[in-house]
Amino acid sequence: MYSDHSTQSIPVDDVQLLDTTLRDGEQAPGVSLTPDEKVDIAHALEKAGVDVIEAGSACTSEGERECIRRVADLGLDATVTSFARGIKSDIDHALDCNVDGITLVVPSSDKHIETKVGSTREEVIEKSVELVEYAVDHDLWVELLGEDGSRADPEFLVDLAAAGHEAGADRFCYADTVGHASPEHTYEMVSKLSELGPTSVHTHDDLGFGMTNAHAGLRAGADFVHGTVNGIGERAGNVAIEEVAIALKHCYGIETLNLPAVYELATTVSKATGIPLAPNKAVIGQNTFTHESGIHTDGTLKDSAMYEPYPPETVGRERRLVLGKHAGRAGVESALAEHSVDVTDEELAQVVERVKSLGERGKRVTDADLLAIAEDVQDRDRERFVELLTLTTASGGDVPTASVKLRVGDDERVAAGTGSGPVDAAVKAVREALGPAADAELDSFHVDAITGGTDAVVTVEVAMTRGDHSVTVAASDSDITRASVTAMVDALDRLLAASPPEQPVADD
Repeated sequence: MYSDHSTQSIPVDDVQLLDTTLRDGEQAPGVSLTPDEKVDIAHALEKAGVDVIEAGSACTSEGERECIRRVADLGLDATVTSFARGIKSDIDHALDCNVDGITLVVPSSDKHIETKVGSTREEVIEKSVELVEYAVDHDLWVELLGEDGSRADPEFLVDLAAAGHEAGADRFCYADTVGHASPEHTYEMVSKLSELGPTSVHTHDDLGFGMTNAHAGLRAGADFVHGTVNGIGERAGNVAIEEVAIALKHCYGIETLNLPAVYELATTVSKATGIPLAPNKAVIGQNTFTHESGIHTDGTLKDSAMYEPYPPETVGRERRLVLGKHAGRAGVESALAEHSVDVTDEELAQVVERVKSLGERGKRVTDADLLAIAEDVQDRDRERFVELLTLTTASGGDVPTASVKLRVGDDERVAAGTGSGPVDAAVKAVREALGPAADAELDSFHVDAITGGTDAVVTVEVAMTRGDHSVTVAASDSDITRASVTAMVDALDRLLAASPPEQPVADD
């Protein structure tokens, strides 16, 4: 059984999450989301059950306001808000976007009050009260956030929060804007702030304390956490909202997100932002539920909870057993069984030895590698269902094109395709040639340069699923398009061999 944490150490039993991926997350270097991408992410956030979606900063531009309007007009159950500076026109811009509320950000540290905006503490409080009242009068949900609160004078921060609550703010947010705070400081400050009214925490990960400070704030009485999907954001990023959610559920029994939707949300954001999921990232990283070590694999096969804190299905994931130099008999035998390959004890020993040897040379052992090893050990000839004969691409013009010739069974097929690039065009040509038989889903596509220089050889690894069967195949070539198509054709060949089409593949 997975361990059960029965000691409740958070004083609240209901925690809400504000996701700021569309605002703070987009401020990560190199990230710029299109309106359609923002809408897609908003839908994924809604599916995951996020309470509040900060859709952007209405003050930025008319283009940004149009994005916010599109999110606000989706009719989501989530509260949709806009970031607003301590300026009345920012609130007016937010109102123009039809949002439900705002996070009103005012300076709270002397560094920001005096140097950044050239004001005084007294003026900040006076202006904050005026703006909170204005927003409340216009039926907005209002969160007052003291920017750089972790470096503010504690007494002033308390005074600012008290004034905000009195003016009608729904809550006050303690913000560790530059990831400066220690957990002890966060706990001390939030303890004081939460005595005044509902309190939020906004943490960054510059010291690696993003999650710890969010937890310290909750321990101190906060009931609301700001975060971003995958922890993207300025500099080292924000606290990852999916990590907050799983930790609250697993350790304290507090429900926040619809956890099975978390992985789809993570991949949606990753694709839109172009920021890949780090393999070792908690909850959503590729390695999170992946086991290679022989000892760990053997234990996991006997009891799934042996080396995992919670089942992968909890967050919409699947467990993976991969092979390399640490592989053991149990893991190899299980992997072969997934592909309906039976081996004797002697054959299994030979396969394990060759898998380890391949792994020790620094090569990742894919499903195709394993099956090829097993075929060789058992002296079996595999008859290919699909084979790439020729590939021609052209990408110098406006529309990249590609043509392929495949051997499919006893037939040769020729097809062409266009796409956003030569790889996309070639893959479409392959699918066109195969017709209904190409009904496999591409789960992942990964490229690594394995040599340097202009003649670099690249390795493309693809993972594909068809029905109940999945396979991972890698191919290397100096031409990335050829490597990609070879890997995909080999994957389709393995999948079709494992589960042949009910009807012959028609040549139409």
